[in-house]
Amino acid sequence: MGRPKALLPFGDELMLQRVCRILGAVVPQIFVVAAQDQELPELPANVTVVRDEYESLGPLAGIATGLGAARMTCEAVFVTACDVPLLKPEFVERMFDLLADQDAAVPTDGDHIHVLSGVYRTTLEDAARRLLKNDRRRPLFLVEESNSVLVPETDLEAVDPDLFSLRNTNTPEDYEAALRIEGK
Repeated sequence: MGRPKALLPFGDELMLQRVCRILGAVVPQIFVVAAQDQELPELPANVTVVRDEYESLGPLAGIATGLGAARMTCEAVFVTACDVPLLKPEFVERMFDLLADQDAAVPTDGDHIHVLSGVYRTTLEDAARRLLKNDRRRPLFLVEESNSVLVPETDLEAVDPDLFSLRNTNTPEDYEAALRIEGK
């Protein structure tokens, strides 16, 4: 993107503020995992900022840190990135519903598993840390090695017909498209 995605303006708020606001409509507590030196915007009172314990080990390290921070107060968490400004609260609710008695519920289109749009039980912290210790850093490994349900996108279209909740903004073009969709 060329600049920090969390700080990108999106209407009258910044990207991370928007994602936290959307999540706050569904969950009472939000954990933001940030790099040790990462600059963050001002966030609501229900947001706990946790600094990543691992340097430059990628999303699984952030997931492990977040699961550890949430473990004392939450049974399961919705894991997402800071760059999904079109996330729908109904999508998050549906993912929690689909977790049932599984360890994780993660959307898939059949070709791609959306590991950063899933619900994970906080008890997976140990498995995530074990994977990191064994240099198996892909979040997909956590999904594959746990009792997970892969949720077909078709099961989510009733709450998010265009599946905008699965769209992140990796490029300036993605960002501009999201702004257009939202009418910002």
